[in-house]
Amino acid sequence: MYEGAVQDLIDELGRLPGVGPKSAQRIAFHLLAEDPENVARLVQVISDVKARVRFCEVCGNVAQQEQCQVCRDPRRSTSVICVVEEPKDVVAIERTREFRGRYHVLGGAINPIAGVGPDDLRIAQLMSRLASGEVTEVILATDPNVEGEATATYLARLLVPMGITVTRLASGLPVGGDLEYADEVTLGRAFEGRRRISA
Repeated sequence: MYEGAVQDLIDELGRLPGVGPKSAQRIAFHLLAEDPENVARLVQVISDVKARVRFCEVCGNVAQQEQCQVCRDPRRSTSVICVVEEPKDVVAIERTREFRGRYHVLGGAINPIAGVGPDDLRIAQLMSRLASGEVTEVILATDPNVEGEATATYLARLLVPMGITVTRLASGLPVGGDLEYADEVTLGRAFEGRRRISA
């Protein structure tokens, strides 16, 4: 335990995801040793993010205007929507440069243990976007874990009766991985998603 402001800083840093007590302490002492100008710049950037960044009114991605860059881009296809859990998932998919449609960010995944149900996610907004009939395919790109699977299953039950093509991102073994280290679910998915090799 440290005195006053130092302990307060460590406590606040420790509340960040992925930052444990030791990391919080290291970051706090790094900030104490930094030049005041560098710390002031960090404080200013954090304040600017909170003041200027919002969520896109269409898809729920992070944006500095009413709509995010993807929703404002007229070159993006409006007939395909990729449903993801969080804005960071949009960034991951965009890095592949493979997807040219639009996104819909749910804001999480169904998790009854944590008290997150379908009404806590942006599912109603997704259904509103689909009402026009312009969308022909919805790609479910939720995480390949229990919560993500539950969310994808729930959405599929809603969307399939609407006559929209519903697809799920393939999952399986990572490139460079060893079979012996793969868990049963991942290995099972790899078998389900296997494809024919032609000479």
